[in-house]
Amino acid sequence: MKKFLLVSFLISILLVSGFAGILDTIKQRGTLIIGTNATFPPFEFVNEKNQAVGFDIDLAKVIADALGVELKVEDVQFDGLIPALQVGKFDMVIAGMTITEERRKEVLFSDPYFDAGQVIVVRKGSPKINSLEELNGKKVAVQTGTTGDIMATEAEGLKITRFAHFTEAFLELNLRRVEAVVVDSSTADAYLGYSSALEIGSPVLSAESYGIAIKKGNEELLEFVNGVLEDLHTSPYDKMIEQWF
Repeated sequence: MKKFLLVSFLISILLVSGFAGILDTIKQRGTLIIGTNATFPPFEFVNEKNQAVGFDIDLAKVIADALGVELKVEDVQFDGLIPALQVGKFDMVIAGMTITEERRKEVLFSDPYFDAGQVIVVRKGSPKINSLEELNGKKVAVQTGTTGDIMATEAEGLKITRFAHFTEAFLELNLRRVEAVVVDSSTADAYLGYSSALEIGSPVLSAESYGIAIKKGNEELLEFVNGVLEDLHTSPYDKMIEQWF
């Protein structure tokens, strides 16, 4: 009888933990775990204290606070974020990630929280560029897996060099090993504030929206995040924009 009761108790524990919702799991753990690539200012970057900071990190803190838990940030290469999310390494990805139909096949996306676009960065004094097609036959650097990488790949005739971090792409441009870098406009603005040798050489070439990526099957978390984003689109959001942009 005792063995039967013990087995029944253990089964009930397993069932409860197995069917606990994602929100309960996060709250019981006491931490919200996000994945990011902290090389993308002003959205995420590492400060002088070796801490991940930026607009996306502040946004993640708001979500963690709404859940009543601490925030834990995992910093990995951009092209590894979605695979890691799919195997459960994070609860969500907040990394200046553009919502695309291809990515929607792999993950859930929150409502958009920021509008962005791609630009072409060149060395100062270079001729202006109106489209990627004008770079036909030239060497172009991008960050692997980003929208800039996707756009450069789809354009014909570009000789593409890919890097894990966009700062490496800018270094390659400074060293005259490539003719241009394709990158998000906000990140270009942030980086060029510290560089006198480079400039944005094109208009904004695309209209994109960033979203928070969540593992498929975690619709409960998606609904919660969308609720936080909806509540945030008042003065707190404006203050975050003012701080980082």
